[in-house]
Amino acid sequence: MPVLFQSNLAVILRIHWPFSPEYADAGYSAVRAGLSMIPIVGGAAVELFQFVLQPSLEKRRMEWMKKVSEAITELQNKHGIELENLQDNGVFIDTVIQATHIAYRNSQDEKREALKNAVINSGCPHALEQSLQQMFLSWLDVFTVWHLRLIRIYQNPEKWEKENNRHFERLYAGGADHILESAYPELKNRRDFYDQIWKDLFQKGLVNCDSLHGIMTGRGIFEKRTTDLGDKFLGFIVNPN
Repeated sequence: MPVLFQSNLAVILRIHWPFSPEYADAGYSAVRAGLSMIPIVGGAAVELFQFVLQPSLEKRRMEWMKKVSEAITELQNKHGIELENLQDNGVFIDTVIQATHIAYRNSQDEKREALKNAVINSGCPHALEQSLQQMFLSWLDVFTVWHLRLIRIYQNPEKWEKENNRHFERLYAGGADHILESAYPELKNRRDFYDQIWKDLFQKGLVNCDSLHGIMTGRGIFEKRTTDLGDKFLGFIVNPN
């Protein structure tokens, strides 16, 4: 880890980095101690933890620290934010800490990239109010990558189509699920799965209809289905370039 990044991050957070080696070692020690107390299998459990989990946890920590470094650099170079301003920005600090704990529990690149973007957006001028940031991060924690994919595509299906070099068949009439199954063929015959994803988004107020299966005109199939809150959520987890 570059010395400059370590010092910059320490200045910004003004606390111990949540996943510093010292913090990680303390956590590992606590887990090992607990496992060692398990009757009969305790020793084997400790060895298993050290062999299987510890290297993966360390890798996650280092990868996320790199993403935070990139986010801070982008705030400086692209948005003209001084380190001193970030240091005094309590909302930004809170977001970094919350995003860090979420990132440590996730290995999926799409979610980690969304968390990095959330860090960038929290440090930009005109950032969302803290309550919205905290709420959006809590949702990002429990959402799957499919939640993120669905809300992105239905914010503007035709824009998604162009950006991803895809072509959706134009129907005379049908349901909005036509778009989803065309974009992601692996979801065909998995209606129960993606209906639950959509239900989650609707219950959170991120989309404006409770089903993708109502029959509508061909033009209606391509209508925007995200709400204002959904647009704010997406704006929070995409790169602000």
